[in-house]
Amino acid sequence: MRTSSPSMSQTTCGSLLQELQKIWDEIGESDTERDKMLLELEQECLDIYRRKVENTRKHKADLYEALADAEAEIAELISVLGEKTSFSRAKGTLKEQLSSMKPILEELRVKKEQRVKEFLEIKSQIIRICAEIAGNDQLINNAEAHLDEHDLTAKRLAECRSHLEELQNEKVLRLQKVNGHINGLYELSMTMCVDFRAMLAEIHPSLVDPGCGQSKSISNDTLAKLMGAVNSLKQEKQQRLQKVQDLASTLIELWSILETSTVEQKKFEHVTSLISSSVDEVSRPGFLSLNVIEKCVNEVEQLSTLKASKMKELVLKRQTELEEIYKGVHVDFDTDGVRKTLINSIDSGNVDLSDILSCMDDKIKQAKEEAQSRKDILDKLEKWKHASEEENWLDEYEKDENRYCAGRGVHKNLKRAEKARLMVSKIPCEFVFIRLLFWLKLRVFFQLCHLKMHWKVHCALVENLMSKIKTWESERGTQFLYDKEPLLRQLEEYTVLRQHREEEKRRAREQKKLQEQLATEKEAIFGSRPNVKKPLGQSNHNTIVGTPVARRGGTPSGHLGISGSKERRDSIRVGGLIPVNFVALPKDDPVSRGN
Repeated sequence: MRTSSPSMSQTTCGSLLQELQKIWDEIGESDTERDKMLLELEQECLDIYRRKVENTRKHKADLYEALADAEAEIAELISVLGEKTSFSRAKGTLKEQLSSMKPILEELRVKKEQRVKEFLEIKSQIIRICAEIAGNDQLINNAEAHLDEHDLTAKRLAECRSHLEELQNEKVLRLQKVNGHINGLYELSMTMCVDFRAMLAEIHPSLVDPGCGQSKSISNDTLAKLMGAVNSLKQEKQQRLQKVQDLASTLIELWSILETSTVEQKKFEHVTSLISSSVDEVSRPGFLSLNVIEKCVNEVEQLSTLKASKMKELVLKRQTELEEIYKGVHVDFDTDGVRKTLINSIDSGNVDLSDILSCMDDKIKQAKEEAQSRKDILDKLEKWKHASEEENWLDEYEKDENRYCAGRGVHKNLKRAEKARLMVSKIPCEFVFIRLLFWLKLRVFFQLCHLKMHWKVHCALVENLMSKIKTWESERGTQFLYDKEPLLRQLEEYTVLRQHREEEKRRAREQKKLQEQLATEKEAIFGSRPNVKKPLGQSNHNTIVGTPVARRGGTPSGHLGISGSKERRDSIRVGGLIPVNFVALPKDDPVSRGN
């Protein structure tokens, strides 16, 4: 309450006293009464001033006490909170000093309250995590932290936070371990069809269905049980995989022996695919279940029962397969003797049929390898034989003077002749024959082109075949037999015989050339005789319909299919003799004379 200034107080008191004097005058009070009343007024004023002074003095003491308490509290808070700042009382009146302390005090109180909350929260988390690690479920749900408020320094708070972080990291690691073990258990359980949830529930209920606000158990006991369960299932998986692999190997062996169809084998494809798999590679659901193992065991038992009854049949099939392989590549093989010995051994019962089958498989493998080594030579031999057959047919065809006349089947023979020429020789003709296009038919021109070089190509084919045979014999140190006869010797004999025949044909051509020269000279002296033409399609020897078909015979070894008339195709030479069927040109044509 603001006090009035002295002048106002004097003025007010004076005016009141004057008013009081006027009233007394009107009343007629005596001076004695007036002095008495004035004395009472002065006494009452003194009492009022005295009480006021006492109250003010008490208020001053309270202010001093409040300042002292505030200073003490501030000092205590600074000490508890560990603040590095120092506090000193400000100058001024007591109220000013107290007013300056209040913000500092309030700030320190708020800071302490926040610090206490932080400590309690951290302590609660530490207690909860420790309880989770220890496996104390009651302490987890009722975690109450007790705090010593005499030390709320930042250093201590940092220590608590560091401790909490360590525990949280440990909790994360433990949760990772727990989840890893759970995932491992799940994969193992799915692979072997084990009840996964029942196993987890037996270890700890929280692993199956965690409660509201409750995480999975990460206690040492839970981790130990999970690890034990994983190791137990791994051992069980290893044992089951080994059993399945043994059963799969047995199944494959029995399938091979019994020649089981692919459809039947596919029923156990998921089993046989595990033969070369490691434990870690097998993860598909149900592959190692007891049901699968039981089915495999039953299948092995059934196939084992069939094995004994079909072993003899299988051995004979293997023998037939071996004989067909050797027969296909023209290798001599004592079929009757070996088969008889094999049947006697089986009937005696003194040998193991499995060992016989294994031996037969080895022989079949060796036979296939030998057949593969002979394949290239035999392929070229077949080409040579086929080319020789076509050449034989072409030789007979070329002897037919009326092969270009009209008649039934002429176009078919012409097409075959063209194919035969292409097979005998694919070397292009020389430019020297271009002039004949003006006088010969197109088919006759191609005939001359292909017949020009067929002997060289044929010889190159034989030489290439002989070279491969020599290489084969050099690598293996044995002769290349073809149906019990050395093939190289047959080819050499054929080459020598062909050379002799070519020499005879060359002499025949020269003799024919001399005869034609003599005939030409006679015509020049005596004149030419009229040429009586025969009806179209007639011949003294062969007709078109009578064109010979391909035939075999005439080679050094008849089974090779090479005809002795093959060499007659080279009677027509470029720049030599004009073919017999060259009747479309006039006798005095310069081309015929020049050639």
